Amino acid sequence: MQPFFAQRFEKVEPSFIREILKVATRPEIISFAGGLPNPHLFPVKEIEEACQAVLQEQGAAALQYATTEGFAPLRHYIAGRYLSRHGMEIDPDNILITSGSQQALDLLGKVLVDEGQDLIIEEPGYLGAIQAFSVYQPEFRPITLGEEGLDLAALDALLASGTSARILYGVPNFQNPSGVSYSAANRIAVAERLVRHDLLMVEDDPYGELRFEGEPLDPIAKLAPDNTVLLGSFSKTVVPAFRLGWMVVPTWLRKKVTIAKQATDLHSNAFSQQVLHRFLTTHSLDAHLEKIKAVYGRQRAAMEAALARHCPPGVRWTRPEGGMFLWLTLPESVCAMELFDLAIEEKVAFVPGAPFYVRPEIKNTLRLSFSCVDEAAIEEGVQRLARALRKVL
Repeated sequence: MQPFFAQRFEKVEPSFIREILKVATRPEIISFAGGLPNPHLFPVKEIEEACQAVLQEQGAAALQYATTEGFAPLRHYIAGRYLSRHGMEIDPDNILITSGSQQALDLLGKVLVDEGQDLIIEEPGYLGAIQAFSVYQPEFRPITLGEEGLDLAALDALLASGTSARILYGVPNFQNPSGVSYSAANRIAVAERLVRHDLLMVEDDPYGELRFEGEPLDPIAKLAPDNTVLLGSFSKTVVPAFRLGWMVVPTWLRKKVTIAKQATDLHSNAFSQQVLHRFLTTHSLDAHLEKIKAVYGRQRAAMEAALARHCPPGVRWTRPEGGMFLWLTLPESVCAMELFDLAIEEKVAFVPGAPFYVRPEIKNTLRLSFSCVDEAAIEEGVQRLARALRKVL
């Protein structure tokens, strides 16, 4: 049969990171490529106990179809955590459990994005969001991300230009790929612009609870709740295999995204939601997070120190206070895609920065992940990367 495909899928590219991981998982390679949580920190025994308890107490009822919005006690737990951490009073009815925050992006694309419509995104931006929204064929309008957050002058210029944008997508805490966080002042300024221009921000926050340095900052959703969809995920804080995330939606949007989810998968994995809730209510999530943050903090420090010791002059990097990533900027003459091939020869892997841009001319950046590599491997891996760098500088 002659293959045929919907026109809207012609320009949707495969995940470059997924392709890189096929190379990076070779046993001789030290990989800084995958944005994966450290499996040694998964609460395996505790999850096993929670599974048994749910089956013993609920029996067949635990295995039945469930509501589209998600397991009500889990949604109440999420609302309670926002109240305790940020003083945000969120109606659990405005929380929708999704199959990871990636599904939330797809649902929002279905409901809110028209073909050819402008969509504002950070530059560099999260590759998964670029891929998810690309299905709905927007015109991406990138705004540069600096050390304090979004470039407000560039955002103002775009908003004053008559753009058709109704959505701004961003990751204000320890952004993927850069590790940058929006400052308190930048968050206030962004929230003010959301309200003034009747703009909706998709505030993606998978890493916010992984802060190992500095003071926590409130979500933009607290400042502009009617103009923000706040996304969260248990993939980075508990386990990724459950594929459980959530979206906090304004009341005006709740019905439409619920209908979109009904049409997509009826509901997210109901048994996993019950197991997760059991784990969260019988163990301290904060104590579990402290273990993760201690490990990631040490590994971030080890990577920074190794880069300072071994990198040639002209290489700059971000210094995140949490999350899982560092972002390197190379001299403009260096192409990170070409460097990748040399790095593989040296048996070290990273993610070239080009896929994180919707403008293809930016080629001299790369992402390093420190979450799954111990301090000794970080030291050796950075030395290998430095050897590859010297070949192109």
